[in-house]
Amino acid sequence: MKKVAIFVDVQNIYYTTRDAFKRPFNYRQFWQQVEQEYDIVDAYAYAIDRNDASQQKFQSALRHIGFEVKLKPFIQRSDGTAKGDWDVGITIDVLRSAPNVDEIILLSGDGDFAILLDEIKTQDKVSSTVYGVLNLTANGLIQAADDFIPIETRHLL
Repeated sequence: MKKVAIFVDVQNIYYTTRDAFKRPFNYRQFWQQVEQEYDIVDAYAYAIDRNDASQQKFQSALRHIGFEVKLKPFIQRSDGTAKGDWDVGITIDVLRSAPNVDEIILLSGDGDFAILLDEIKTQDKVSSTVYGVLNLTANGLIQAADDFIPIETRHLL
């Protein structure tokens, strides 16, 4: 079986599936599908820690499924805006994992990751699959991926 590393931009998947479908992504079903086709070497879910009981329950469920959950504190600025994206952390972990796997699976619609996928393809000869909500995923990310799987209702709870 091919070796794979999975990277989930939790905030991106949460908001895009909520906005498009009003339903959350089914991580357990996703894991079971990937597990049948690949040897999962690394699996990370990147989230924001708001010290919220429902989010902690969700993060615990992700750990139970098999993900290593990485948390960054939620920062509320004085002007009301919030800070807390994981782009750099995801990028570093992808670059660390790429030499050890055959494929990277990224769950995100963020176009900033397109250059990352180009880099691992060139430097490490690693293919990539992106899961994202079609209308809310950057075209550049779709084009950079070797395979794009649109998140549809069959992927949701």
